[in-house]
Amino acid sequence: MSAAYATFGLAPAIRAGGVLADGGYQVHRDFVDFVVDGRPLLFRLSDLDAVSPLASDIPPAIFTEQVRALLLEAEPPLPDGRFVIYGCPDCADLACGAVTAVIERDGEDYVWRDFAWQTNEHADLELNGYHGIGPFRFRGAEYRAALGELMAGSCAPRRRVLLIGARVAVLAKLAAALRRIGIGADITQDARAVPAEELRGYGAVAFGRAVGKADRAAVLEAFERAGIDIARVDGLAPIVPLLVAQIEHALDRSPLPQRRLVGLAAADGAADVEVTSACRVRITAYRLDRLYRTHTREVFDGVLEPGRHRVALDPKAVKGEAYVVARTTGGVLTAPVGGGARG
Repeated sequence: MSAAYATFGLAPAIRAGGVLADGGYQVHRDFVDFVVDGRPLLFRLSDLDAVSPLASDIPPAIFTEQVRALLLEAEPPLPDGRFVIYGCPDCADLACGAVTAVIERDGEDYVWRDFAWQTNEHADLELNGYHGIGPFRFRGAEYRAALGELMAGSCAPRRRVLLIGARVAVLAKLAAALRRIGIGADITQDARAVPAEELRGYGAVAFGRAVGKADRAAVLEAFERAGIDIARVDGLAPIVPLLVAQIEHALDRSPLPQRRLVGLAAADGAADVEVTSACRVRITAYRLDRLYRTHTREVFDGVLEPGRHRVALDPKAVKGEAYVVARTTGGVLTAPVGGGARG
């Protein structure tokens, strides 16, 4: 087999959850993605909503078995030496469809070849093969070292959020929404009384707009004393889907160069969006009226090519105090109308 060598690596990634414009929910999933030649392999598959088998919320024994399988220390789960590379983020059922490939040894090297979209026991390479992807030949030492480090370390991210604010009703709704998509949430008024061991379980702290600078500083100091690098979220507005999106972004630990959605700004009747690879982007506008009621409008849903794009916004959707949320399967950004955000 004469495939040229490719580099192999691993990186944290997410399937972004959230409260959708139609009122539905999308579950948050943390997983480890495969990085081939410095680029997430998932990005080569257009806008596929899927996760690798190396998900952080599966039991440790199953996670270890998945790693052993990729090292060819366990039997392939599918006929013809095929392995699931990406599967359904909600149920992992092959019937929903999965990206599979043959993984085999060639001397000291590992080779991934014959990528295909598979929905039953056998893959039809002619009909459903990814003919432009692979084969990839990885040096054995590099491949084993990356997966070995994964087994030796902990893949579990800190997926709990500490919520601090004055509006108890909003915090309760926000906590319920976060829990529904798979993110733990607790409410407190003063983190200084929380033991350091408990603080170490949080990945982010979110402040409501009414929390003053001194109180925010005291909370952050408590995390610093506990030796925790905490992600900070300053709530833009008491709009639950918007706050969920802010927290989703804060919990995203994927390396910045390996994100798809990297820029969002909204001003002068348009949203400016930047993506690094072709993907489906949904943009939702939220605004508060004079009675502090929330109004929601989906303003764009389509596939964008790599680069910067300008999307027109309906003036009625963004008048007054308004915000936009841009979402892909692998990330989310928020921005006030008149402001901007980077990945």
